[in-house]
Amino acid sequence: MNRRATTAAIAVSLASALTLTACGGSGGDSVAADAKQTLTVWAMGTEGEKLADVAKVYEKANPNITVKVTPIGWDVAHQKLVAAAAANKLPDVMQMGGSYMTEFADMGALEPVDTKTFKEKDYFPAGWEQGEYDGKTYGVPWYVDTRVLYYRTDLAKKAGIDKAPATMAELKTAAEKYQKAGSKYGLSIQPNGLDSVQSFYQFLYSAGGQIVTKDGETVANSPAAVKALENYTSYFKKGLAAKSVRPGYDVTKDFNTGAVAMFFGGPWHMGLLDDNYPDLKGKWAIANVPTDKTSASMAGGSALTISADSEHKAAAKKLVQYLTGTEGQADWFQRTKDLPANMTAWKSGDLATDPKMKVWKKQMESAQVSPAQPKWSEITSKIDTAIEDAAQGKSSPKAALDKAQSEIEGLVQK
Repeated sequence: MNRRATTAAIAVSLASALTLTACGGSGGDSVAADAKQTLTVWAMGTEGEKLADVAKVYEKANPNITVKVTPIGWDVAHQKLVAAAAANKLPDVMQMGGSYMTEFADMGALEPVDTKTFKEKDYFPAGWEQGEYDGKTYGVPWYVDTRVLYYRTDLAKKAGIDKAPATMAELKTAAEKYQKAGSKYGLSIQPNGLDSVQSFYQFLYSAGGQIVTKDGETVANSPAAVKALENYTSYFKKGLAAKSVRPGYDVTKDFNTGAVAMFFGGPWHMGLLDDNYPDLKGKWAIANVPTDKTSASMAGGSALTISADSEHKAAAKKLVQYLTGTEGQADWFQRTKDLPANMTAWKSGDLATDPKMKVWKKQMESAQVSPAQPKWSEITSKIDTAIEDAAQGKSSPKAALDKAQSEIEGLVQK
């Protein structure tokens, strides 16, 4: 999921609106699951477009149910959810990532998950944890994602690189060799802009750093975090990575031409490369995040949530059961290549045999979950600024993180 920044003003407006409307279950379970009814579903980005096809299949098997899917662009998703919650008009089922879920659960807009129906043991721990807040679970994992290293194998041979970099030191050496062999940039990482923190997480978590602990302690300027940002920004200082990128930059284009030799990407990048650059087949591979203290990446993905005010909770739960069950997960992977959150789906087919899938599974098993903080998007925006300041040479990595630390402390809920 591509998270979008949450402003303090919006959060305050939402809190006020939900307090006034007493959001938190006024709709009840008034309609039985087998009654004739229409379920409203909001899903974001590509998932919103693909889910409409799945809805048709589901309707054939459940003729009493009409599933009305509304695709929502990620760029306006938060705004629309806020407005709908304020007006008490949220859909029955919503796709949400961890940062959204914590915020809306905190406001009382989401129905707690029935943990007798949906079992924690069936899902990747990182996927399940993203739906937890204040002792309850509010989202059933739908798909998971993380980041791994993509690298050009054909250019590696020309550069004298015989294997994927296994450590952070080897990553920098590989970037230097790729550049000497003709690539403009050895590695693509984000120097500035919204959610640049998602590019930084691989360095931060692998160095043993965090932004905020699960206990609510702000550690954005810890020695491990400073070390990680020093390493990260060294790529810009040495010219190994572009010091600025335009909004909406598509790294796969430069990866195809060889201008960029390596980048950290999500599972959707495999589809982009296969679909848009078929001539590149056999010339690239993926590897786990190079090790610093450990090999760790961010845990992303989305869950399915049910509105606390839905009048169709029973039918909504049945739809979520299908979408997050083994059969629905395997079908969704074939349609989208999103990584299944349900671990049983990984025991058969390509998920069990494809070497690339084994890389994703291993990385997912050690992926780090962001702490449950209602203002997490605002918190990470402070790290975005620190990254930009350090990358552009406006301040040292330590000074940039010291500033972020002081700004984040007032946003953290303990």
